[in-house]
Amino acid sequence: MNDTVSIGSSPRRIRQNNIVAALQTIYAHRSLSRADLARKLGMNRSSSGEIVAELTEGGFVQESDESGKQRLEHSRAGRPGIMLELVPDAAFFVGIEIGVEHISAAVVDLSADVRACRKIAFDTPSSTVEEAVAQGVELIVSAMAKGMIGRCKGLGISAPAHIRPDGIVTLAPIIGWRDVSLKEIGRSAFPAAVPIAVENDANAFAIGDSYRHGAAGVTLFLLMETGVGGGIMIDGKLFRGGHGLAGEIGHTLVPGSGGQKFEQLIGREVLIRQYREAVGRKHADLQEFLGGVRDRVPAAVNIAESWSRHLAYALLQACRLLDPDRIVLGGSVASLYPMVAARVAVHMSEGQNIPFPTPEIVVDDDAEFGSAFGAACMLHQRFLSLESEEFGSEDGAPVQSATS
Repeated sequence: MNDTVSIGSSPRRIRQNNIVAALQTIYAHRSLSRADLARKLGMNRSSSGEIVAELTEGGFVQESDESGKQRLEHSRAGRPGIMLELVPDAAFFVGIEIGVEHISAAVVDLSADVRACRKIAFDTPSSTVEEAVAQGVELIVSAMAKGMIGRCKGLGISAPAHIRPDGIVTLAPIIGWRDVSLKEIGRSAFPAAVPIAVENDANAFAIGDSYRHGAAGVTLFLLMETGVGGGIMIDGKLFRGGHGLAGEIGHTLVPGSGGQKFEQLIGREVLIRQYREAVGRKHADLQEFLGGVRDRVPAAVNIAESWSRHLAYALLQACRLLDPDRIVLGGSVASLYPMVAARVAVHMSEGQNIPFPTPEIVVDDDAEFGSAFGAACMLHQRFLSLESEEFGSEDGAPVQSATS
């Protein structure tokens, strides 16, 4: 993560590089001594101290004693160590996921810890884009104190859509959007002037999980809601493919299914519809179905078994193409996987004549908010990079105060 100076850089660029590198390093280690920070930055103590002084004055970094255990250990040997750490409340980043039947939102602080999250049911296909974005903004702003909004440094929006780098949704068939400037709509709806980024929901989910756990090797991410989106991380970098559509496993046609796509066989809607028909309750929902699987209700178990078989087939095809080290499942439907993991493993084993390596398959720590969290993390990542306008002021100008 280190972006220290390069020969030929302007003084302004050198200063920005070093500030960003210091923030990245402290974030990565959570806390560091001044000596350790200087060493990791490859700078002398004096130069590193100037950067720390700027960040401390700006309210982004603070000094703190070592943990209580370390203080106890030092009490007989001398003064406790003083560590540098980020000030969590110095900056906040908002992420909003607009799904087919729900909107979820999250706020993370400068330490990338979640400070608030909300989710509501919302019928996106029958609403305008403006209504959906406004609902998402209202949802999360109502959970934020006024001071948090004033220190918000970015808004990320994710949706089940193909999105160009300039923030234009070219196509989102599952929610009925086409040629929509989602970035500009978000800019108009949000109550603060902040950088805005938009991303496909599955890609945002991949970014968020990787932010928590790292992403060495090849990881396939599946976001399972009404549709099934996919994202691919290779050594920590999002793989988009030639046209930004890599990982869209949900749109793959399934042989022998009458032309159905994977998302029509393993998505949220098919599970709910099949369960309602099986038990004769037209208002049964996903949670009731999951409860039925846990309680071994025959109708629910039969549906779960069919789901396991379809998921196994989908994962097998993905494994042949990508050979992933790890597969991460997210979205509300991912809650089913732990209950049928053994059956998925059996179907995957039966589906191959040659025993290819089987990747680790896990459910994201916070599967239902993974995409919103990832959308917020995109802006956190941007803030701790050379793209950030926060630390690009003229030579000699102090770092802008986090409380200004």
